[in-house]
Amino acid sequence: MSAQPIRNPVRILGIDPGLRRTGWGVVEADGNRLSFVGCGSVEPGDDLPLSRRLLAIHEGLAAVLGDFRPAEAAVEQTFVNKDGVATLKLGQARGVAMLAPAMFGISVAEYAPNQVKKTVVGAGHADKNQVLMMLRILLPKAEPKSADAADALAIAITHAHHRQGAALRMRVAGI
Repeated sequence: MSAQPIRNPVRILGIDPGLRRTGWGVVEADGNRLSFVGCGSVEPGDDLPLSRRLLAIHEGLAAVLGDFRPAEAAVEQTFVNKDGVATLKLGQARGVAMLAPAMFGISVAEYAPNQVKKTVVGAGHADKNQVLMMLRILLPKAEPKSADAADALAIAITHAHHRQGAALRMRVAGI
């Protein structure tokens, strides 16, 4: 008989970046078992200039990182839309969302929106209602108050399922 390896649960922060609302969700993965830890969103005032919105996002995520102490983080990749200015602004929010965990020494993985939907729902073009329905099945204690918080939980779940491959890719890339 050989001893089973000891697994340690890992706490994962998922982030859905946005200038109006940046969603966050924290799950704990223990092997294949997932547990809901917390979720919410950082919502800078619409009347704030861009620099202050970015600062508010950073401060909000820093508070989440300090409160929940995740070991790993994941962020949704930005898709490019027809409005170049909006895409650039969203990219700035995404940069802050990647910077905050990095400042805490936490590695940050990135996942395409279709990969998140495919992982959680089984179809890469699932709608938000399908994602929310699967979240209720996968994390029955989770009750996200916004679509952004739900998306962030889906990103955290995606990382929990793909983290071994993501870690390998980062090691190969020398990151």
